[in-house]
Amino acid sequence: MKNRCVSLPVFVVLSATAFVYYTTVFVVTDQWLSLGTAPGLLNAIIFTGITAMSVLCYTLAIIKDPGQVPSSYEADLEDSDASMHEVKRKGGDLRYCQKCGHYKPPRAHHCRVCKRCVLRMDHHCVWINNCVGHENYKAFFLFVLYIVLACIYALVLLVGSAIQELHDDERQSGNIFKTSYILCGIILIPLTVALIVLLVWHMYLLSHNKTTIEYHEGVRAMWLDEKAGRVYRHPYDLGLFRNLVLTLTTGEATYCSYDANANAPVATAMPYKAVF
Repeated sequence: MKNRCVSLPVFVVLSATAFVYYTTVFVVTDQWLSLGTAPGLLNAIIFTGITAMSVLCYTLAIIKDPGQVPSSYEADLEDSDASMHEVKRKGGDLRYCQKCGHYKPPRAHHCRVCKRCVLRMDHHCVWINNCVGHENYKAFFLFVLYIVLACIYALVLLVGSAIQELHDDERQSGNIFKTSYILCGIILIPLTVALIVLLVWHMYLLSHNKTTIEYHEGVRAMWLDEKAGRVYRHPYDLGLFRNLVLTLTTGEATYCSYDANANAPVATAMPYKAVF
């Protein structure tokens, strides 16, 4: 837990962020608009704010526990509705984690990297050196959102400055200036495309109250239902508004599973703080 920030991928992310920020503000913006002017200072302040929010959310996604299964959790062995969502896909037995030595709550999965079960586990992300789960999903999603905005903003400034440079025959730039432009573009262009794809993917998951794991499980469930002549519906999809509220709101939260048809909890609730 305490060594999550100490990893090569985290260092790479922070180093790339620092380089792009420095180049965008002190090279691109200063050369194009000048930080001594109102437009240049305003753009620098806006970009700094977006970058600061992305770093803050990134830090929270790293240091926050993704969601530990409470020691007090007990599977309801007598609740037939709950067992529908707590059984193994094969055999019909309750989901029991042999490695952790306890029953798995609905939507919880065991992470082989973290070596424990994680509530509402989405995936293990090497770039935050942590699992993405119930407690830190909001921080992870907002990090992706803010970093996409920062990348797009930096690209706009970079392209605008480059266009002006091409049309300014009298302005001569040094090698450091040109190298910074090239390196910043090499980092920003593929990174922006990849992060936009990631953001769109998680916007889709968020709108349907799914995790990455549940999406892949749902593909097989959909195929089985179609084969049986039934219409598949994700059991935790409560509609766009309620999905957003349940996933992104702050304050005291209760982890439980919802039946989209019954609109009521179908598993033992486990209260704990989910404040990001």
